[in-house]
Amino acid sequence: MAYSIRSFEEGDAEALALLGRAAIGAIGPEAYTEEQVDAWLSNLAGPEVYQAEADAGTQIFIATDEEDEPVAYAMLESNGHLDHLYCHPDHTEEGIASSLLETAALYAKYHGITHLFTEASEVAKPAFESAGYTAMKKRTFEIEGVEITNWAMVREIELANESAPKNGRLSNA
Repeated sequence: MAYSIRSFEEGDAEALALLGRAAIGAIGPEAYTEEQVDAWLSNLAGPEVYQAEADAGTQIFIATDEEDEPVAYAMLESNGHLDHLYCHPDHTEEGIASSLLETAALYAKYHGITHLFTEASEVAKPAFESAGYTAMKKRTFEIEGVEITNWAMVREIELANESAPKNGRLSNA
């Protein structure tokens, strides 16, 4: 199947909320207990949050299928915080998460963001590591009295060379 990556559009919010819930519900049990997954799900944003984040300037990169239906997404805040990375369980193991993480890194490179940082779940940690993120520390926190762990991770970004030729070429070779 062919996938495309595009920015958030009005009308995507409901699909992203459902996609996030499907991802956590299906993939979360690989590393977390049922109680932890339930707590995680209870804390997940509703559709209104996605629209508000987009309106506030958060970049939401969406991988879509051939019918332009969202199958995965990443949310990048202006300070470099990558807040969400979720892939629908029917579309995992296809390189979509890697493509979204690289899209976020390219956006950062050309928008003056020198570091990307995230709190990656146990399940997402390998995808972030493959994309050049370094685990800084394992975090333990509570949601509704349930203890959960994730990883504080960071990736340095080399900014685009401002003195590079603006002729549309990637190189002068």
